[in-house]
Amino acid sequence: MDTPKPYRIFLIRHAKPQVAKKTLVSAAGATQYISDYDAAQVEAFVLHNEAIPYKEIKKVHCSTLVRSQLTAKAIFGEQVALVIDANFREFERKIFSLPLLHLPIKLWLIGARILWFLGFNSRGIETFKQARQRARTAAKQLAEEANRETIAVLVAHGLLNFFIRRELKKLGWQQTIKGGSNFVSVNAFEHST
Repeated sequence: MDTPKPYRIFLIRHAKPQVAKKTLVSAAGATQYISDYDAAQVEAFVLHNEAIPYKEIKKVHCSTLVRSQLTAKAIFGEQVALVIDANFREFERKIFSLPLLHLPIKLWLIGARILWFLGFNSRGIETFKQARQRARTAAKQLAEEANRETIAVLVAHGLLNFFIRRELKKLGWQQTIKGGSNFVSVNAFEHST
């Protein structure tokens, strides 16, 4: 008697965007860097993960940001159907205003994210609480897809994928591949009936 295949979810982070490296920048320069990052093409890469059933995958969920769509096409081919959904976009970032100050871009981004986590930097963008709720909804969306189709694939973003992983665990999904959150990292989950 054949044992039934488990339901599976694959979370893949996008490839590295082709963005010019910045040294010391102003707040305006950091804001421009985020815009450039969100519009960038991705660097060439090779991903071959034996756990991914490439031939079975006909559609891939991804965000409205081009880096996730380009990565999905590079991994699964031009013929794969992309399900583009704003629910899978990365958590928003906003650079705080510190006139006349020039800092490394990484410091601007980390500072902006920490302030956002603490609730001090979310004016005009979604709050951390709203973003976590969106990750919860995204996890349920992927779980429903996997339960219906036996497999669901998402090519999205580092922080979003991190929170989706947490939510999938709360929903009873078992993590079978722990690939971390680097560019083109793969994390996988299984659930049996």
